[in-house]
Amino acid sequence: MVISASSSFGALESAGPALVWAIVLTFVFIECAVILGLFLPGDSMLITAGIVLANHSSGAAHVWALSAGAMIAAIFGNQVGYAIGHRSGNHILARRGGKYLNYTNLHRVNILLERYGFWAVLIARWIPWVRTLCPLVAGAAKMNHSKYTVASSLGAILWAPVLLLIGFYGGSLLNQVSWLMPAVLTAMVALLLIGTALGIRHYRQEMARPLEEVTVEEVLD
Repeated sequence: MVISASSSFGALESAGPALVWAIVLTFVFIECAVILGLFLPGDSMLITAGIVLANHSSGAAHVWALSAGAMIAAIFGNQVGYAIGHRSGNHILARRGGKYLNYTNLHRVNILLERYGFWAVLIARWIPWVRTLCPLVAGAAKMNHSKYTVASSLGAILWAPVLLLIGFYGGSLLNQVSWLMPAVLTAMVALLLIGTALGIRHYRQEMARPLEEVTVEEVLD
């Protein structure tokens, strides 16, 4: 049985803003706080959420409120990630042969923090895998917490709300062509679901690899 784009689109519309809120806040927090976030398609999720809200009569109110909520979730997630890294001392758990959680990536993030500090935390928000590793490495490296908080908070303001609003106002333009919105939205949601499923699979594969404990000093060498 073939499911048409219009019927899939109707199902998306009936899901309602509450589901969008739940997904966005959960994804944003996880991406900023824990290792699982390395494998989630956060940027495309935010844009897709904005497009979904563009199809609801109260979408404008929701997208602005959700922008504030996503910003808070990102800031809170950053603090949790920093606390996890700080609690680990200067020891960071990598995965031998890992695709993302490996010595090389930890080295890159630590070098960025060492050289650019505040600006590295701010810019890291726009680089998917760095976005998740940065709080953990910053905490383990004992980066000044006040400086980190200011930079990560500014980054949160310039990330989640911007992508949500791009999706929302872009979706409003798509609505001007009757067939374009259902096709684009259905495709984006399908890609988001596939990306999330693959991400969780890759996360499990990554966590199954042997642990490799390194110190902050080692990844700076």
